[in-house]
Amino acid sequence: MSDTEQPVSGPQQTDPVHDWTTDYDIYDAEYVNDPTPVWKDLRDSGCPMARTDRRGIRSWLPTKFADVQALAKIVPELSNKEPLVISLPKDMQFGDQTFNAPPISSDPPEQIWTRRMILPAFSPKAVEKHRQYTVDLCNSLIDGFIDNGSCDAAVDYAQQIPPRVIANMLGFDPAKSDDFTEWVRGVLELGLFDPVIRVKYREIIREFLIDEVSSRWENPRDDYLSELLAMDVPEMKGQEVKVVVGLANLLLIAGIDTTWSSIGSGLYHFGTHADDRRRLAADHSLFPTALEEILRFYSPVTMARVAQEDVPFGDTVIKEGEKVLMNFPGANHDEDAFEDAGKVVIDRTRNRHIAFGSGIHRCAGSNLARLEMDVAIRTWFERIPEFEVSDPDAVTWAGGQVRGPRRLPMKF
Repeated sequence: MSDTEQPVSGPQQTDPVHDWTTDYDIYDAEYVNDPTPVWKDLRDSGCPMARTDRRGIRSWLPTKFADVQALAKIVPELSNKEPLVISLPKDMQFGDQTFNAPPISSDPPEQIWTRRMILPAFSPKAVEKHRQYTVDLCNSLIDGFIDNGSCDAAVDYAQQIPPRVIANMLGFDPAKSDDFTEWVRGVLELGLFDPVIRVKYREIIREFLIDEVSSRWENPRDDYLSELLAMDVPEMKGQEVKVVVGLANLLLIAGIDTTWSSIGSGLYHFGTHADDRRRLAADHSLFPTALEEILRFYSPVTMARVAQEDVPFGDTVIKEGEKVLMNFPGANHDEDAFEDAGKVVIDRTRNRHIAFGSGIHRCAGSNLARLEMDVAIRTWFERIPEFEVSDPDAVTWAGGQVRGPRRLPMKF
């Protein structure tokens, strides 16, 4: 059994929180299972920025939409070089084992030219070429369980889609998709609390990508890695393999867990809210607004920034070395930014959420993520319009860096 072939992790067991304003913990079981009451209580108590000294470093948790947007603009004073919410111990941060996934793990000027490299492949027009592959994949997955009348909608469906789409895009063997899932969970989920596991899976990913990119460098193919290597980018000259390994690292890690979490959250919502499910099943014209609302309400990603100097912010001074958690999920529940923020409104038309981030580090792959989510949930509704979560108490969530259902028993 591998490190990740174990019961899917639920909330991490940590010391209980007695005061969320001065000792918050995004891995607390209460927070992982449903963080929305915590955000509301913090805002209502007049504490829009909570703090904690847990895990050896002070960090800050903003809960207001305007504050998160403002903090996102403070670059590079608030650096993106360590975007994971829990850093590796200092004695394990060396060489290529540090997190290297530009542009998300870099500041300008590197962030600017690496982002420009990948943006064309993620334009709305460019991602459309992946639609039919995704449609066929989703139908094939449903074929595997539809006759059973039940499935685990997270394990059997949501978690199977992004690894295969990314593998197909990058030219990797799709048979390795289960490996990709294990590796990503090793870095972003199980490895966050076990540095040995995290370094182990980072090394596995690094070696795999070095082999793949090096082979394209020597013998180009008709795939995206070869396309990246062939780009005429002055800053990349002489380090093409290193740069493209970093970009592929970003696409593999950031493009899998985040998207399957959004797909799973959508199925969870409609499997626990029969009125919304019936309404969407009867009127497919609601899909665009419904999916954006799922992204807002169940935003999966929280990123970290590290202060490179003392940064005054309102009544607070974020001191050099301290972290700020870019709480995009909490910001999307701010009543000052969204009417009825605590409700899922599937026909919400004014919905400028920041589920994909804000500022220069906004997710470059958002168009592909939207396409995968759209195809996955539309295809499910076309094949299985009547369904419900069979045992709500058996649903488990991963949380912290990326929040989404990991077990989702569904019957239909």
